[in-house]
Amino acid sequence: MAQLVADYVLQRLTEWGVRRVFGYPGDGINGMLGAFDRAEGKPEFVQTRHEEMAAFMAVGHAKFTGEVGCCVATSGPGAIHLLNGLYDAKLDHQPVVAIIGQQKRLSQGTHYQQEVALENLFSDVSEYCQICMHPGQVRHVIDRAFKTALTARGVATIIIPEDVQEAAEMPSPPKEHGSVYSSVGWSRPRVLPNTEELRKAADILNEGQKVAMLVGQGAADARAEVVEAAELLGAGIAKALLGREVVPDTLPFVTGPIGLLGSKASDEMIMNCDTLFMIGTSFPYAEWLPDEGSCRGVEIDIDGRMIGIRYPMDAHVVGDAKETLRELIPLLRRKDDRSWREEIEANVRSWNTVMDKRAGQSFDGKINPQAVAHELSPLLPDGAILTADSGSATNWWARHLRLRDGMRASLSGTLATMGPGVPYAIAARFAYPDRPVICFVGDGAFQMNGMNEMLTVKRYADRMAGSPPLVFCVFNNQDLNQVTWEQRAMGGDPKYAGSQSIPDFPYAEYAEMCGLKGVYCDEPDRVTDAWRDALASDRPVVLEFVVDDEIAPIPPHIMSDQAKKTIKAGLKDPQKFGMAARGFRQKLTEMYENMPGRKH
Repeated sequence: MAQLVADYVLQRLTEWGVRRVFGYPGDGINGMLGAFDRAEGKPEFVQTRHEEMAAFMAVGHAKFTGEVGCCVATSGPGAIHLLNGLYDAKLDHQPVVAIIGQQKRLSQGTHYQQEVALENLFSDVSEYCQICMHPGQVRHVIDRAFKTALTARGVATIIIPEDVQEAAEMPSPPKEHGSVYSSVGWSRPRVLPNTEELRKAADILNEGQKVAMLVGQGAADARAEVVEAAELLGAGIAKALLGREVVPDTLPFVTGPIGLLGSKASDEMIMNCDTLFMIGTSFPYAEWLPDEGSCRGVEIDIDGRMIGIRYPMDAHVVGDAKETLRELIPLLRRKDDRSWREEIEANVRSWNTVMDKRAGQSFDGKINPQAVAHELSPLLPDGAILTADSGSATNWWARHLRLRDGMRASLSGTLATMGPGVPYAIAARFAYPDRPVICFVGDGAFQMNGMNEMLTVKRYADRMAGSPPLVFCVFNNQDLNQVTWEQRAMGGDPKYAGSQSIPDFPYAEYAEMCGLKGVYCDEPDRVTDAWRDALASDRPVVLEFVVDDEIAPIPPHIMSDQAKKTIKAGLKDPQKFGMAARGFRQKLTEMYENMPGRKH
């Protein structure tokens, strides 16, 4: 049988290093599905339960491997389903190529079944979006899609009508006017800083007495340089959520997360610094950054469009974080006065004590959700990959899990969508079958789409099982808890059960039905044992914790407006007594730990 365009597409993907493509079938990609069958796993077609999950898996693959993630969907509704996952890639700057079917060229513009203007639909999410109208065009479109995704760190979309997929292969267009030729290949550029701006940055950092560093995922390849700069400057390091893995939490001057989900140590450092040093982050929340004009600023970012748009900077250093820090470090002078560093480290110790005490509190015999993360932290296997969904569980994932060197962690940072925790974990397992993978997900996100992907885990049980654990930790509180607390703190409204309460469901039992291992825990003194049981399993595990939904994700500092609205909401809230008792005891631990005269 002669090779078809669809066969050539998969051959070209393989040449670009693609090992697996996440997707769901449909007749708009029948030609592609036949080609996957003939390709015999090169690349592999990974069948998800939903196209959105396929896109999320492509994002997870990109995040954890640094390679281009790839997903495929049918025309019309299947293509539409991809969008949320692709926006996750766009907003978190991940290279993803989406291949989408379309109705035959003959039927386009005729109001045909499942005919959607895909180029219009994907124009905003894509850095490059092109429909292949001729077999000879396919080679160039694929090559440019990959080059664009890698260069722009974003989404590239390839749309292939059914009849083009099934046409005879034409890998090289005819040598005539209008034809263009392309090749497989791309190399990462060295993006070096402007020398004059670099000297300006060094002068500002050398003059600063209280330097605070804030790092994001753009500094992921510069761990050693970030630490060396912090040592020279006597600075502490706070981390945006996407920068969790940049430096380990075991370093005494790493203050942990920043913002609403952040630590008191990060907040104290940022609010009291005289110099803010941001590296590879676009952390957007002004209320968690210094007051304008209160300190000087230096920023390093590889994207000149993103430099100096979060806080007014004095030095705008456009360059790769690692390359730039390598050139900056020789210009920095080690600070002899280490009192600022000592203060930061004392605040870190104090915050860790507060976290320990808060996690140790339980009320009415219910599991404190903080304890679920806190008791896992010392049990984390070496090299663990940690994913999180969006919800109140993300607070505990961010604050209580202390990452050690070599661990990986990610979530939907900028889009902050519900849904990616489970597919990220599945993609990580495919990419790294010899590494432990642990996902934190609330019952809301698990009911939304995570549960269905347990069938994907079952479908690929031979790939998912094994000695390194694969654990999906579900926080069961029958509440869309993060939004409930946001209603109270931001809207001044009590919990509205009509929108917030969700049905209870036996998640651990469901796992057993799927052929996985289910572990159920509803007792505070069994949390550690439940984790040990799950981590020792040779089958994928759904670990269900029935947790207290009245534990508030208390921010590092409480805004007066939010405090007033929470009090107002609490007067009419159906859980007002539990909220008050828990909130008082949780906040009391922090107040006691920070009393004058306390030693850390």
